[in-house]
Amino acid sequence: MVAPVHRLKKDEIIWLANHKCRHGHTFLEHYNCFLTENPDKMKIGYLDIESSSLVADFGFCITWYILDNTGKFYGRTVTRKELKNDYPDSNLVKEFVDTLDQFDLIYTYNGVRFDWPFMRTRCVMQNINFPVYGSLKQKDIYYTIKSKFRIHRKSLEVACEMILGHSNKTHWMGKYWIGAVQGKQEALDYIDDHCRKDVTDLKELTETVLEYAYPVNRSI
Repeated sequence: MVAPVHRLKKDEIIWLANHKCRHGHTFLEHYNCFLTENPDKMKIGYLDIESSSLVADFGFCITWYILDNTGKFYGRTVTRKELKNDYPDSNLVKEFVDTLDQFDLIYTYNGVRFDWPFMRTRCVMQNINFPVYGSLKQKDIYYTIKSKFRIHRKSLEVACEMILGHSNKTHWMGKYWIGAVQGKQEALDYIDDHCRKDVTDLKELTETVLEYAYPVNRSI
């Protein structure tokens, strides 16, 4: 992983350049080693997106949120005005990419198969520079639930209900996703709340099951 020098202070960059990891490289060169040895320095986020379709060439991003490890939310929902554009999520995905720059590690639930490919596709279609391989680490908690737990369904909601004893999630109801595409504010507000609750659940679930997860974090 490349050291995020764009958001580091000068003295932090100098320290990374003057100290070496166990491989004999400076922490500026092996930033992953620095984060491994100093986990409290890692900026962590929990991501979820909502979209108008399951495929990115027929749909667009309606909402995205990242909840960081301090409890701060990043993200928003597309506006009614933006829905009139040829690419309704253009501003949304630009803001998404800019926000990713602030994080070292992002947790998702089924993000490997959906969230990351969807947002990457939306970026490439609109000539927006999506983070390149190796620039950001991710861990998909879905695979921890799938391989380490035996429950009747592998959804985030069921995993939270079975493992945590509760879930904050609101239900996925088609009328709201259809309404959002039509620009109905009530529907947009519902999806915004739904996404916020998803990342809240994801953070709590991750903190509970992380000790069972495969220790290696992979690139997005």
